[in-house]
Parts: sequence; C-alpha cells; structure tokens
Amino acid sequence: MQQLFDIIYEDREFLVVHKPAGLVCHPTKTDEYSSLISRARLYLGQDIRPQLINRLDRETSGITLLAKNDDSARRLRQLWERRLVSKEYIAVVHGHVPLAHQLISAPLGKDESSRVAIKDCVHLEGAPAQTEIWLESTFSTQSSNFSLLRVQPHTGRKHQIRIHMAHIGHPIVGDKLYGGDEDLYLALVENRLTEQQRARLILPYHALHAAQVRFHWAGQERVFHTQAEPWFTAFCRADALT
Repeated sequence: MQQLFDIIYEDREFLVVHKPAGLVCHPTKTDEYSSLISRARLYLGQDIRPQLINRLDRETSGITLLAKNDDSARRLRQLWERRLVSKEYIAVVHGHVPLAHQLISAPLGKDESSRVAIKDCVHLEGAPAQTEIWLESTFSTQSSNFSLLRVQPHTGRKHQIRIHMAHIGHPIVGDKLYGGDEDLYLALVENRLTEQQRARLILPYHALHAAQVRFHWAGQERVFHTQAEPWFTAFCRADALT
C-alpha cells in the first residue's frame, strides 16, 4: 500500500500531517491517492469525514491540520479566522537579502494583466497583507546567490508569501508563477515543461515549507513542527559543494 502521509500528531479531535510537495489538498482526479483529503479519508476510514482546516499550495510542503468532526472543525477554523494561530515557514529565495529583519506590508489583489487566472499581485486596491521575514543565512553556488529565510505571515491571503517575496525582488527559488516568467507555470499545467526550463527553475518544487504552527487548544499551547524535505535541505547546503 502506498504511504499516505507522515503523521505529526493525532487525537480524537484532529490530525496533523506533513503534506508533501507536489500533492494537492483537494481532489482533482479520481485517483484516491491524488489529494491530501482523499488520503485522509483512506487513513481514517468510512466512519470519519475529515475536514481541512488550513490549505497549502500544491508545491508547498509542511504542516496541515484536518479536523475529525464538525465541532472540532468549527472551533479550529475560528482560531484561524481570528488570527490566533502563529504560522512559521522557511523559504529559499534568489539573491542575498540585505536586511536581517523586515516587515513587508503590501495589499494583494487579482493580477488583471496575467494570462493565469489564479495569479494575484501587489495591488493598491487589494486586501491588506503583511509578511514578516528574518534572514537565517546566505549561500552561493557557482552561478547564483541565495538566502534562507524564516517567514511569518500575519495575514492569510492567497499566495501571500510568494507574492511578497517577488515584490521585494527576491522570488522564491523554483516558483513557476511568481519567479518572473509565468510561462513556466503554463508549461507545467500544459505538460510541456522542457528540461531546459526545469534547469532554470533549479528545484523540482518551489522552496517554501510550512514548518510550524502554534495555537491554544483545550487550555494549553500546542506547537507542531515538521522538517523540510530532503531536496530542500540538500539545496540549502549547496554552498558546501562550491
């Protein structure tokens, strides 16, 4: 049987798992392994109808919560809606970020000029969005410079971290939609991505990982962590190879 996912924590109310990069949260195919929610249904069985509490983009790896019943789902969603959940990501971006710490505050809205329907951008009339970043380290390969960041989104807009990083001139490595050439994204969805294009992307997925969530539940603080995947961590050590 195919491995469904790595379980970080489980009790009678909710399940915390590591969503691998490349797996969608909701079904897009009939294959029962094709989405996180369908895999959760296989794992939990017919008596439990899991509900996703937070969602990650297909290529973003990391922590995802699923409630096991309606009451837990309602209470957990209230925490997210009231911004009572602290989320921490790690990301690798192009270039050496010059500041050790910064708060990016830029509203987001639909990118009307894009050929991609789901693409957003910094938009003066958009919804408020804030992302806080800390520089963890910088490294270089023979051809490029990179920075490893710790990232905390203070709002939960679609593609927020990816857009904000591109906005300050440091797009996330491997980002096909916000990396500067959206044809890479179109090539992916149209199944025409060439080896040359893959080489330009450097990594198989974009280098964004949901590493930690923190919130209060049943009178105590709950903190859940998960490590980045090997392709991500190996790239962060690329400077040792040059």
